[in-house]
Amino acid sequence: VQLQASGGGLVQAGGSLRLSCAASGRTFSLLAAAWFRQAPGKERDFVAAVRTMATYADSVKGRFTISRDNAKNTLYLQMNNLKPEDTAVYYCAAAPRRPYGIQDYDYWGRGTLVTVSS
Repeated sequence: VQLQASGGGLVQAGGSLRLSCAASGRTFSLLAAAWFRQAPGKERDFVAAVRTMATYADSVKGRFTISRDNAKNTLYLQMNNLKPEDTAVYYCAAAPRRPYGIQDYDYWGRGTLVTVSS
């Protein structure tokens, strides 16, 4: 499975961005899919995941929405009310089986940088 993330950029605090992740190489609908992010000098953290249901990190609940369009083999992350602490490289990932942690995601896209200015 190849994943390609896009949509990052520079935005002011309070603004919005939508990230996209295009998948190819395997039936996307069979995969669990997620977004992670990594800020400078920090570990890669979970942001949101979706298979049959969506789950979110507490830090983004109510602001971010993960969705998928299986017909287009695309994963999305709508990010609203962005904060400077959301600044990070965002990665999309996919897992062939039910994931229990980051270690279960076998497929990763290159990251896309999101910078939120105060």
